Amino acid sequence: MDPSIKSTKEIEVLKQVLPLITSHKDRNSVSQVCKDFYNVERCSRTKVFIGNCYSVSPEMVARRFPNIRSVTLKGKPRFSDFNLVPENWGADVQSWLQVFAEFYPLLEELRLKRMTVSDASLEFLATSFLEFRALSLASCDGFSTDGLEAIATHCKALTELDIQENDMDDVSGDWLSYFPEDFVSLEVLNFSSLNSDVSFDVLEDLVCRCKSLRVLKVNKNITLEQLEKLLIWTPQLMELGTGSFYQELVPHQFRMLEIAFEKCKNLSTLSGLWEATSHNLAVLFPICARLTFLNLSYVNLQSAALTELIAHCSNLRRLWVLDTVEDKGLEAVGSCCPLLEELRVFPAGPFDQDMNYGVTESGLVAVSNGCRRLKYVLYFCMQMTNDAVSTVVQNCPDFTHFRLCIMKPCQPDYVTGEPMDEAFGAVVKSCTKLERLSLSGLLTDLTFEYIGKYAKKLEILSVAFAGSSDLGMQLVLEGCPMLRKLEIRDCPFGDAALLSGLEKYESMRSLWMSTCNLTVNGCKELAKEMPQLNVEVIKDEENDEVADKVYVYRSLAGPRSDAPPFVVSL
Repeated sequence: MDPSIKSTKEIEVLKQVLPLITSHKDRNSVSQVCKDFYNVERCSRTKVFIGNCYSVSPEMVARRFPNIRSVTLKGKPRFSDFNLVPENWGADVQSWLQVFAEFYPLLEELRLKRMTVSDASLEFLATSFLEFRALSLASCDGFSTDGLEAIATHCKALTELDIQENDMDDVSGDWLSYFPEDFVSLEVLNFSSLNSDVSFDVLEDLVCRCKSLRVLKVNKNITLEQLEKLLIWTPQLMELGTGSFYQELVPHQFRMLEIAFEKCKNLSTLSGLWEATSHNLAVLFPICARLTFLNLSYVNLQSAALTELIAHCSNLRRLWVLDTVEDKGLEAVGSCCPLLEELRVFPAGPFDQDMNYGVTESGLVAVSNGCRRLKYVLYFCMQMTNDAVSTVVQNCPDFTHFRLCIMKPCQPDYVTGEPMDEAFGAVVKSCTKLERLSLSGLLTDLTFEYIGKYAKKLEILSVAFAGSSDLGMQLVLEGCPMLRKLEIRDCPFGDAALLSGLEKYESMRSLWMSTCNLTVNGCKELAKEMPQLNVEVIKDEENDEVADKVYVYRSLAGPRSDAPPFVVSL
């Protein structure tokens, strides 16, 4: 057979198969097989994920992928969530939008995280893409509800508006009234993190018109009485974020709300529940068995209330709570939720030095005893022991994400007084599928030796107040072949540690180091040895020799042109 005919048939088969491959990693692998596969993949791709807006230019993306309909774009380093990245650092979306308007006029979806987005950019977006359907803004800044007015006014085919935890100017709730009266296409509406009152009549009318609405998350200003009216119009909901949940209900109101919930046969995700009382939570009991995700991270729930509620939630896969539930509440989780795969326990008062509540090692052990399918844990606690962590990972060896935060830095095993090295050694030895790890407690270089030796699938490592010397960081860089993000703060690692990763950084997405022992000269040496990397020093102090914050990332676009004066690109 003519090789060209065989090749043509392979390409035709590939064209049929590629639309079924949704993983970005898998599609990237396909594109590297040969030039024909590369061309087929680039022309057939409709979605693109860009984990760092400075790793590539928008023009490069447009040249590589001519038929994109959906873009996910991330900007600032994750440590910006902890106020470690100064204001006006960058990551403005406008330059991307201008290129998209030229090359992707049929763009339908844009999902932004930690980007700076102005009202003018939102108006440009709303008026430049006639087929635009979905906008998600998470942890972004720079815009106000005026920008949302432009989206509501001009995006006639909008199906999704998802506004999550943004640093925005919440001017008023009037933006909701800018949707045209004949607008009916919305499927996802999330404004739970906004504070302004919205007109309930406008909201109810909008919800009533949008018969395909499957996700509705309102803000805390929506009352229980109003929630009941919304539920009557939306029995098809799959995800619900309620408003406040504390209003006193007479028996008739309680029963009517209960009936409204019962009619939501497809409801599987529940959040909101601001300031919920134990009495009102009982209205949820009839639907709890349907829930697979329960987000209670906005509720200062006590252990007794959680115990009563969780007894009805036997099918939960994901649970988020505040540490006010204490160990007794988590014991109930271990007893009632055998299918649980993800647990996140957040601090109710992260800066409260005199708090007399919280969770300890006992709560985590109790959950692991009963929830053997656990794969993801984020756990803020007051104290921990090596033995407890060892027990947890023996019970649940399938962890892919293990994020432990002992609230007070540099805390040892509170029983033995020993460092927490053996705890994390147990994690990396037992959990062979581990992809993400966050460290806390008193840790020596032994922890990093364990990580480098055993964590062969680790992709993201976050380190704070840990380590003894440069050797710790060096062991990780040498031993973790899959590492792509390394985040370090307040550790004793210096220039020698930084320069030990010369062969590693090119395969990583980024390195963040703040309040370590780095110098500007050390960073200059890295930039000289690895010119394909962007090495940025964020100046916080007058001392020109100290590099207090350093951000290193690979980039095809070279040094960025929009760096503010306090960011020095080396």
